[in-house]
Amino acid sequence: MALEILKKMLEIPDLASKKWIYEQYDSQVMNDTIAINGDASLVRIHGTQKALALTTDCTPRYVEADPLMGSMQAVAETYRNISATGAKPLAITNCLNFGNPQKPEIMGQIIRSIRGITEACKILDYPVVSGNVSLYNETDGQAILPTPAIGGVGLLKDLSKRCAIKFKNIDDEIFVIGENFGHLSCSLYEREILKTPSQTNPPAVDLMIEKKHGEFVRHLISAQSINACHDISDGGMLVALFEMSNLELGFELDISLIKSKNTLTDEEILFSEDQGRYLIALDPKQVKELQKKADKSNVCLVRIGKVIEKKILFNNNSLEIIDLIKINETLLEKKFS
Repeated sequence: MALEILKKMLEIPDLASKKWIYEQYDSQVMNDTIAINGDASLVRIHGTQKALALTTDCTPRYVEADPLMGSMQAVAETYRNISATGAKPLAITNCLNFGNPQKPEIMGQIIRSIRGITEACKILDYPVVSGNVSLYNETDGQAILPTPAIGGVGLLKDLSKRCAIKFKNIDDEIFVIGENFGHLSCSLYEREILKTPSQTNPPAVDLMIEKKHGEFVRHLISAQSINACHDISDGGMLVALFEMSNLELGFELDISLIKSKNTLTDEEILFSEDQGRYLIALDPKQVKELQKKADKSNVCLVRIGKVIEKKILFNNNSLEIIDLIKINETLLEKKFS
Protein backbone atom coordinates (compact mmCIF):
# COMPACT_ATOMS: atom_id res chain seq x y z
CA MET A 1 0.00 0.00 0.00
CA ALA A 2 2.67 2.54 1.03
CA LEU A 3 4.76 1.88 -2.09
CA GLU A 4 1.74 2.30 -4.37
CA ILE A 5 1.04 5.61 -2.66
CA LEU A 6 4.66 6.63 -3.29
CA LYS A 7 4.19 5.94 -7.02
CA LYS A 8 1.15 8.21 -7.08
CA MET A 9 2.97 10.93 -5.13
CA LEU A 10 5.87 10.95 -7.59
CA GLU A 11 3.42 11.69 -10.41
CA ILE A 12 2.40 15.11 -9.11
CA PRO A 13 4.16 18.29 -10.36
CA ASP A 14 5.16 19.38 -6.85
CA LEU A 15 7.44 16.35 -6.51
CA ALA A 16 8.36 15.79 -10.16
CA SER A 17 12.05 15.96 -11.03
CA LYS A 18 12.96 19.38 -12.44
CA LYS A 19 15.80 17.83 -14.46
CA TRP A 20 13.98 18.34 -17.76
CA ILE A 21 13.95 22.09 -17.07
CA TYR A 22 17.42 22.76 -15.69
CA GLU A 23 19.19 20.59 -18.26
CA GLN A 24 17.96 22.95 -21.00
CA TYR A 25 20.18 25.70 -19.60
CA ASP A 26 23.95 26.08 -19.29
CA SER A 27 24.57 25.26 -15.64
CA GLN A 28 28.30 24.61 -15.99
CA VAL A 29 29.78 28.05 -16.69
CA MET A 30 33.55 28.01 -16.01
CA ASN A 31 33.10 24.46 -14.68
CA ASP A 32 32.41 25.80 -11.16
CA THR A 33 28.96 24.24 -10.69
CA ILE A 34 29.59 21.29 -8.39
CA ALA A 35 26.07 20.06 -7.63
CA ILE A 36 22.62 20.97 -8.91
CA ASN A 37 20.41 18.09 -7.79
CA GLY A 38 20.71 18.11 -4.01
CA ASP A 39 19.07 20.06 -1.22
CA ALA A 40 21.09 23.10 -2.28
CA SER A 41 23.17 23.74 -5.38
CA LEU A 42 26.91 24.16 -4.88
CA VAL A 43 28.92 26.65 -6.89
CA ARG A 44 32.67 26.82 -6.37
CA ILE A 45 34.19 30.20 -5.62
CA HIS A 46 36.45 30.35 -8.66
CA GLY A 47 40.05 29.43 -8.04
CA THR A 48 39.43 28.14 -4.49
CA GLN A 49 38.19 25.04 -2.67
CA LYS A 50 35.33 27.05 -1.17
CA ALA A 51 31.78 26.99 -2.48
CA LEU A 52 28.47 28.77 -2.08
CA ALA A 53 25.41 26.69 -1.28
CA LEU A 54 22.26 28.16 -2.83
CA THR A 55 18.61 27.23 -2.43
CA THR A 56 15.09 28.68 -2.69
CA ASP A 57 12.03 27.49 -0.81
CA CYS A 58 8.43 28.20 0.07
CA THR A 59 5.37 26.03 0.72
CA PRO A 60 2.38 28.26 -0.14
CA ARG A 61 -0.20 25.86 1.30
CA TYR A 62 1.46 26.24 4.71
CA VAL A 63 1.49 30.04 4.40
CA GLU A 64 -2.18 30.10 3.38
CA ALA A 65 -3.04 28.05 6.46
CA ASP A 66 -0.91 30.14 8.84
CA PRO A 67 1.16 33.00 7.34
CA LEU A 68 3.41 33.31 10.39
CA MET A 69 4.20 29.61 10.80
CA GLY A 70 4.35 29.00 7.04
CA SER A 71 6.85 31.82 6.55
CA MET A 72 8.98 30.57 9.43
CA GLN A 73 8.96 27.18 7.72
CA ALA A 74 10.15 28.64 4.42
CA VAL A 75 13.17 30.17 6.13
CA ALA A 76 13.84 27.02 8.14
CA GLU A 77 13.73 24.81 5.05
CA THR A 78 16.41 26.86 3.30
CA TYR A 79 18.46 26.55 6.50
CA ARG A 80 18.06 22.75 6.41
CA ASN A 81 18.83 22.48 2.71
CA ILE A 82 22.08 24.39 3.10
CA SER A 83 23.07 22.51 6.26
CA ALA A 84 22.50 19.16 4.50
CA THR A 85 25.38 19.93 2.12
CA GLY A 86 27.75 20.73 4.99
CA ALA A 87 27.68 24.48 4.36
CA LYS A 88 26.99 27.06 7.06
CA PRO A 89 23.85 29.15 6.32
CA LEU A 90 24.78 32.83 6.08
CA ALA A 91 21.87 34.94 4.87
CA ILE A 92 18.61 35.08 2.95
CA THR A 93 16.89 37.21 0.38
CA ASN A 94 13.15 37.13 -0.25
CA CYS A 95 10.42 37.86 -2.77
CA LEU A 96 7.06 38.43 -1.10
CA ASN A 97 4.40 37.37 -3.61
CA PHE A 98 0.84 38.19 -2.53
CA GLY A 99 -2.52 39.39 -3.78
CA ASN A 100 -4.06 42.85 -3.43
CA PRO A 101 -2.72 44.46 -0.21
CA GLN A 102 -5.68 46.85 -0.16
CA LYS A 103 -7.78 43.92 0.99
CA PRO A 104 -7.51 43.52 4.79
CA GLU A 105 -7.10 39.74 4.65
CA ILE A 106 -4.19 40.03 2.20
CA MET A 107 -2.48 42.77 4.21
CA GLY A 108 -2.92 40.54 7.26
CA GLN A 109 -1.12 37.74 5.42
CA ILE A 110 1.75 40.06 4.51
CA ILE A 111 2.19 41.39 8.06
CA ARG A 112 2.17 37.93 9.65
CA SER A 113 4.49 36.59 6.97
CA ILE A 114 7.05 39.32 7.65
CA ARG A 115 6.83 38.58 11.37
CA GLY A 116 7.45 34.89 10.72
CA ILE A 117 10.48 35.59 8.53
CA THR A 118 11.85 38.01 11.11
CA GLU A 119 11.48 35.58 14.01
CA ALA A 120 13.12 32.74 12.09
CA CYS A 121 16.04 34.84 10.95
CA LYS A 122 16.73 36.12 14.45
CA ILE A 123 16.74 32.70 16.11
CA LEU A 124 18.69 30.99 13.32
CA ASP A 125 21.21 33.86 13.13
CA TYR A 126 20.42 34.02 9.44
CA PRO A 127 19.84 37.65 8.41
CA VAL A 128 17.83 39.11 5.53
CA VAL A 129 20.24 41.03 3.30
CA SER A 130 17.93 41.93 0.41
CA GLY A 131 14.44 41.36 -0.94
CA ASN A 132 11.53 42.66 -2.96
CA VAL A 133 7.76 42.34 -3.26
CA SER A 134 5.32 41.35 -5.97
CA LEU A 135 1.79 42.41 -5.07
CA TYR A 136 -1.66 42.57 -6.70
CA ASN A 137 -1.24 39.04 -8.07
CA GLU A 138 -4.86 38.17 -8.80
CA THR A 139 -7.02 36.70 -11.56
CA ASP A 140 -10.67 37.74 -11.63
CA GLY A 141 -10.34 38.97 -8.06
CA GLN A 142 -8.88 35.67 -6.81
CA ALA A 143 -5.46 36.06 -5.21
CA ILE A 144 -2.60 33.65 -5.69
CA LEU A 145 -1.61 31.57 -2.70
CA PRO A 146 0.61 33.69 -0.43
CA THR A 147 4.18 32.89 -1.50
CA PRO A 148 7.02 34.53 0.44
CA ALA A 149 9.81 32.85 -1.54
CA ILE A 150 13.05 32.59 0.42
CA GLY A 151 16.47 32.35 -1.20
CA GLY A 152 19.24 31.15 1.10
CA VAL A 153 23.01 31.23 0.71
CA GLY A 154 25.65 29.44 2.76
CA LEU A 155 29.40 28.90 2.69
CA LEU A 156 31.21 25.58 2.41
CA LYS A 157 34.83 26.22 3.35
CA ASP A 158 36.20 22.93 1.97
CA LEU A 159 34.60 21.23 -1.02
CA SER A 160 36.30 17.95 -0.16
CA LYS A 161 34.02 17.74 2.89
CA ARG A 162 30.73 18.31 1.10
CA CYS A 163 27.93 15.79 1.55
CA ALA A 164 25.86 14.37 -1.29
CA ILE A 165 22.13 13.70 -1.22
CA LYS A 166 22.45 10.30 -2.94
CA PHE A 167 23.24 7.00 -1.27
CA LYS A 168 26.86 5.95 -1.69
CA ASN A 169 27.40 2.40 -0.44
CA ILE A 170 25.44 -0.86 -0.14
CA ASP A 171 24.75 -1.79 3.51
CA ASP A 172 25.11 1.79 4.77
CA GLU A 173 22.76 2.26 7.73
CA ILE A 174 19.96 4.84 7.38
CA PHE A 175 18.81 7.01 10.29
CA VAL A 176 16.29 9.79 10.74
CA ILE A 177 17.25 12.79 12.86
CA GLY A 178 14.31 14.46 14.58
CA GLU A 179 10.96 13.53 16.08
CA ASN A 180 8.22 11.87 14.04
CA PHE A 181 4.83 13.25 15.09
CA GLY A 182 2.78 12.01 12.13
CA HIS A 183 1.53 15.45 11.11
CA LEU A 184 -0.51 15.08 7.91
CA SER A 185 -2.51 18.33 8.00
CA CYS A 186 -1.60 20.55 5.01
CA SER A 187 0.60 17.76 3.59
CA LEU A 188 0.78 16.60 -0.02
CA TYR A 189 -0.47 13.20 1.14
CA GLU A 190 -3.60 14.80 2.57
CA ARG A 191 -4.18 16.83 -0.60
CA GLU A 192 -3.36 14.19 -3.22
CA ILE A 193 -4.25 10.86 -1.60
CA LEU A 194 -6.90 11.65 1.01
CA LYS A 195 -8.35 14.41 -1.22
CA THR A 196 -9.21 16.47 1.86
CA PRO A 197 -6.81 19.44 1.76
CA SER A 198 -6.69 21.44 4.99
CA GLN A 199 -6.58 25.21 5.18
CA THR A 200 -5.48 25.20 8.81
CA ASN A 201 -2.84 23.65 11.04
CA PRO A 202 0.42 23.40 9.05
CA PRO A 203 3.29 21.50 10.70
CA ALA A 204 4.78 23.37 13.64
CA VAL A 205 8.29 24.82 13.36
CA ASP A 206 10.53 24.74 16.43
CA LEU A 207 13.32 27.12 15.52
CA MET A 208 15.60 26.07 18.37
CA ILE A 209 15.32 22.45 17.20
CA GLU A 210 16.01 23.56 13.61
CA LYS A 211 19.17 25.30 14.76
CA LYS A 212 20.34 22.38 16.92
CA HIS A 213 19.75 19.78 14.23
CA GLY A 214 21.37 21.93 11.55
CA GLU A 215 24.48 22.37 13.68
CA PHE A 216 24.54 18.64 14.47
CA VAL A 217 24.33 17.67 10.80
CA ARG A 218 27.04 20.14 9.80
CA HIS A 219 29.31 18.70 12.50
CA LEU A 220 28.76 15.16 11.18
CA ILE A 221 29.55 16.25 7.63
CA SER A 222 32.62 18.24 8.64
CA ALA A 223 33.92 15.18 10.51
CA GLN A 224 33.14 13.07 7.42
CA SER A 225 31.09 10.73 9.59
CA ILE A 226 28.24 10.24 7.11
CA ASN A 227 27.99 9.39 3.41
CA ALA A 228 24.66 11.00 2.46
CA CYS A 229 22.24 13.55 3.91
CA HIS A 230 18.85 14.91 2.90
CA ASP A 231 16.22 16.92 4.74
CA ILE A 232 12.61 15.72 4.92
CA SER A 233 10.06 18.13 3.49
CA ASP A 234 7.31 17.87 0.82
CA GLY A 235 5.89 14.37 0.66
CA GLY A 236 7.52 13.16 3.86
CA MET A 237 10.09 10.49 4.70
CA LEU A 238 9.37 7.97 1.95
CA VAL A 239 9.62 10.58 -0.80
CA ALA A 240 12.90 11.86 0.69
CA LEU A 241 14.30 8.30 0.75
CA PHE A 242 13.40 7.88 -2.92
CA GLU A 243 15.20 11.15 -3.68
CA MET A 244 18.33 9.74 -2.01
CA SER A 245 18.20 6.66 -4.25
CA ASN A 246 19.72 6.23 -7.71
CA LEU A 247 19.80 3.67 -10.50
CA GLU A 248 22.19 1.46 -8.55
CA LEU A 249 21.14 1.98 -4.93
CA GLY A 250 17.79 1.81 -3.14
CA PHE A 251 16.82 0.95 0.41
CA GLU A 252 15.20 -1.56 2.73
CA LEU A 253 12.87 0.25 5.11
CA ASP A 254 12.13 -0.75 8.70
CA ILE A 255 10.03 1.66 10.77
CA SER A 256 9.48 -0.69 13.71
CA LEU A 257 11.62 1.45 16.05
CA ILE A 258 9.51 4.52 15.30
CA LYS A 259 6.34 2.51 15.84
CA SER A 260 7.63 1.25 19.19
CA LYS A 261 7.79 4.85 20.43
CA ASN A 262 4.24 5.88 19.45
CA THR A 263 0.95 4.72 17.95
CA LEU A 264 1.37 6.19 14.47
CA THR A 265 0.17 4.44 11.32
CA ASP A 266 2.52 3.60 8.47
CA GLU A 267 1.09 6.51 6.45
CA GLU A 268 1.59 8.98 9.30
CA ILE A 269 5.22 7.92 9.62
CA LEU A 270 6.04 7.75 5.92
CA PHE A 271 4.16 10.77 4.54
CA SER A 272 3.95 13.26 7.41
CA GLU A 273 5.71 16.58 6.90
CA ASP A 274 7.00 17.12 10.44
CA GLN A 275 9.72 19.75 10.43
CA GLY A 276 13.34 19.79 11.59
CA ARG A 277 14.17 16.31 10.26
CA TYR A 278 17.05 14.89 8.23
CA LEU A 279 17.87 11.50 6.77
CA ILE A 280 21.47 10.33 6.93
CA ALA A 281 23.31 7.23 5.68
CA LEU A 282 26.62 6.01 7.07
CA ASP A 283 28.99 3.08 7.31
CA PRO A 284 27.80 0.54 9.93
CA LYS A 285 31.18 0.89 11.65
CA GLN A 286 30.33 4.54 12.41
CA VAL A 287 26.95 3.85 14.05
CA LYS A 288 28.14 3.55 17.66
CA GLU A 289 30.04 6.82 17.43
CA LEU A 290 27.02 8.47 15.81
CA GLN A 291 24.78 7.36 18.68
CA LYS A 292 27.26 8.75 21.22
CA LYS A 293 27.27 12.11 19.45
CA ALA A 294 23.46 12.16 19.27
CA ASP A 295 23.14 11.34 22.97
CA LYS A 296 25.66 14.02 23.89
CA SER A 297 23.80 16.63 21.80
CA ASN A 298 20.37 15.43 22.96
CA VAL A 299 19.32 14.76 19.36
CA CYS A 300 16.57 12.26 18.52
CA LEU A 301 18.07 9.56 16.28
CA VAL A 302 16.28 6.44 15.00
CA ARG A 303 17.44 3.73 12.62
CA ILE A 304 14.98 3.16 9.76
CA GLY A 305 16.77 0.87 7.33
CA LYS A 306 19.78 0.21 5.15
CA VAL A 307 20.98 0.79 1.60
CA ILE A 308 20.47 -2.09 -0.85
CA GLU A 309 20.72 -2.60 -4.61
CA LYS A 310 18.31 -1.04 -7.08
CA LYS A 311 14.97 -1.38 -5.28
CA ILE A 312 12.78 -0.37 -2.36
CA LEU A 313 11.76 -3.08 0.10
CA PHE A 314 9.05 -2.48 2.69
CA ASN A 315 6.70 -4.92 4.44
CA ASN A 316 7.50 -7.73 1.98
CA ASN A 317 6.66 -5.48 -0.98
CA SER A 318 9.17 -4.10 -3.47
CA LEU A 319 9.51 -1.57 -6.27
CA GLU A 320 12.34 -1.13 -8.75
CA ILE A 321 14.02 2.27 -8.42
CA ILE A 322 14.43 2.59 -12.19
CA ASP A 323 10.64 2.43 -12.67
CA LEU A 324 10.09 5.21 -10.13
CA ILE A 325 12.80 7.37 -11.67
CA LYS A 326 11.17 7.05 -15.09
CA ILE A 327 7.85 8.17 -13.65
CA ASN A 328 9.41 11.08 -11.77
CA GLU A 329 11.78 12.37 -14.47
CA THR A 330 9.41 12.25 -17.45
CA LEU A 331 6.34 13.88 -15.90
CA LEU A 332 7.11 17.52 -16.75
CA GLU A 333 8.35 16.71 -20.24
CA LYS A 334 5.11 14.87 -20.99
CA LYS A 335 3.01 17.75 -19.67
CA PHE A 336 4.80 20.57 -21.46
CA SER A 337 6.31 19.10 -24.64
